[in-house]
Amino acid sequence: MADEIAVEARPHRPRPVEEEAPGERGRRIGSLGLLVVGMLAVLVGRQVLGDRTGPAWLEAWGAVFVAVCVQALPFLLLGVVLSAAIAAFVPARWLERALPRNPLLAVPIAGAAGVVLPGCECASVPVAGRLIARGVAPAAALAFLLSSPAVNPVVLVATAVAFRGQPELVAARFLASLATAVAMGLLWSRFGRPEWLRPKPAPGGPTGLPAFRASLEHDFLHAGGFLVIGGMTAATLNVAVPRGLLGGLAGLPGVSVLVLAVLAVLLAVCSEADAFVAAGLTGFSTTAKLAFMVVGPMVDAKLIALQAGTFGRAFAWRFCAATFVVAVTAASLTGWWLL
Repeated sequence: MADEIAVEARPHRPRPVEEEAPGERGRRIGSLGLLVVGMLAVLVGRQVLGDRTGPAWLEAWGAVFVAVCVQALPFLLLGVVLSAAIAAFVPARWLERALPRNPLLAVPIAGAAGVVLPGCECASVPVAGRLIARGVAPAAALAFLLSSPAVNPVVLVATAVAFRGQPELVAARFLASLATAVAMGLLWSRFGRPEWLRPKPAPGGPTGLPAFRASLEHDFLHAGGFLVIGGMTAATLNVAVPRGLLGGLAGLPGVSVLVLAVLAVLLAVCSEADAFVAAGLTGFSTTAKLAFMVVGPMVDAKLIALQAGTFGRAFAWRFCAATFVVAVTAASLTGWWLL
């Protein structure tokens, strides 16, 4: 009995597969089932009931919530699969040796590594958490967290398709996003405090396939819950912001950049789709659209919730606020230079 109580006192440390109680396993799978059933109920209900769904704002809320979750879930799954693979098959010593110990070298390399991993912000959070738990310097892991959803080939190709004939905008997005990721990594290495960052400890127990399965289930259920919270927040804010207010602010040069940067945080559009949303904002300047695309993959409603759940609220609010300021500054300077 004492051993069972001791195990339950460590909620963030998943137990080995063979020690997991059948009743607890059923409850965890049940929570995922409730999430899937709830989303399916919203989708099916909107189709079956048609005009009888109730007020327009309620239907819009449901549409935004489902859209955010459906867009993000595949990439969240990609992230937790990679995270579980790192936990199960990649030795900690290899990860420590893969990056230089000097942050001035490790942070730019980690930021550039985001180019080769197609994923969104939902995928990058569990990966960064697992890297930190495995001994990678937090500054390098956080630079990767920001760069992965912003500068990968999928996002850049989507931007080129959305803004055809404007290759300079694609280049501006790449440069501003990479500069923000590297700058935030260096800022963390200089000013970050260990007590602000509370990553999940690396799970002990089995290795290989059993460890992969246990980590995959734990990370997906953990991050998926905060994704739902972020999706609900984004849907609520999306419905609450008056549409007519945006049109009046589009003509103000300095204000329009901040307006679209804040809008990117509220809408929480996946990085693979935000370029098409930005292209539709015809009343705003190109620099303002660039700010929308730079800020969105790094700071949005669901990402704040995911970071708070993975690293702690003290980290999430400080890091997201600083990232917002750096991203807006980088987008403004890059837009002034290239656009």
